[in-house]
Amino acid sequence: MTMLAKIIIGIILSFLAEQHPKTDLAQSYVPAKSMYTVAEDSIQLRAYKILSNKCNVCQEKHNRRRVFTDENMNPWANDIYKQVFIKKRMPKGKKIKLTNEEYQELLKWISPKKT
Repeated sequence: MTMLAKIIIGIILSFLAEQHPKTDLAQSYVPAKSMYTVAEDSIQLRAYKILSNKCNVCQEKHNRRRVFTDENMNPWANDIYKQVFIKKRMPKGKKIKLTNEEYQELLKWISPKKT
């Protein structure tokens, strides 16, 4: 009987955890020491904040597999470049717009990573 109760509680807790809104990744971000220089690290940090504030808003709702984190943003650089700069499809909608400065910051981050 207690095993059944533990299973039910576990299911309820996992369901509630999925329903709870996620915290803002940009606010909880603490850059780790890495092989990047300070300049490269600050470019990546600024790009991450843009992706987190402007892109992850929709990604969390419509494409959870592509929510950008500090760890996975570099492999997506080519796709981000194509969608934002070539096809001009992102960010979608009328509410979220990138400023000219944000475009430039993303371009600074993406340029060395493009293939």
